[in-house]
Amino acid sequence: MAVDRLTVLAAMIDQGVIPVFYHQDVEVCRQVIQACANGGAKCIEFTNRGEFAAHAFYEVTRHFAKADPSVIMGVGSIVDAPTAGLFIANGAKFVVGPLLNADVAKLCNRRKIAYSPGCGSASEIGYAEELGCEIVKVFPGGSVGGPEFVKAMLGPCPWTRIMPTGGVDATEESLTKWFKAGVSCVGIGSNLITKELLDAKDYAGVEKKVAATIALIRKIRGK
Repeated sequence: MAVDRLTVLAAMIDQGVIPVFYHQDVEVCRQVIQACANGGAKCIEFTNRGEFAAHAFYEVTRHFAKADPSVIMGVGSIVDAPTAGLFIANGAKFVVGPLLNADVAKLCNRRKIAYSPGCGSASEIGYAEELGCEIVKVFPGGSVGGPEFVKAMLGPCPWTRIMPTGGVDATEESLTKWFKAGVSCVGIGSNLITKELLDAKDYAGVEKKVAATIALIRKIRGK
């Protein structure tokens, strides 16, 4: 599916929450990702964390290219350009990392792929923006200053778009703090797609929780 960078960035901001997920079983991945999409989260961050993750990603991306082309598959936990290139070749429409790598930024820019690197300081965020990153990931969000860091950062740099991951819960209290501080969107992993839901293979429950989280974010935003 041909999805340009601007479309991806707009979708990330609009849905407000990026589900962060990985499972070694391709069928489980398909079910969870479809549940997220049905709940309104079309952009999914598939983390590169397990053995043969690239193979699982390829199979999942091929599946959704036919089954539900509205799904926008991104890849997370990317720390180097060769790995980013591998996943882009396998269909990744956006790239997320726990750290900032200039070579990844250059590769993504050449391919017009959105890149959200992990940053933990004003200088790193500024450098990421210099490299062309539109939405910067603050990671780990709860450890580098939380919502107060976001609010302080946006004071002198109101143009900055921030997506915290780590330290974000799918609760009204947590989401209110982050969005009132000025984040553009948030990434949530096991606090959204919980172990309990996965163990029970409760994909309807995943869909319900994702939909409720998106609705809560819209309420906080006043939309």
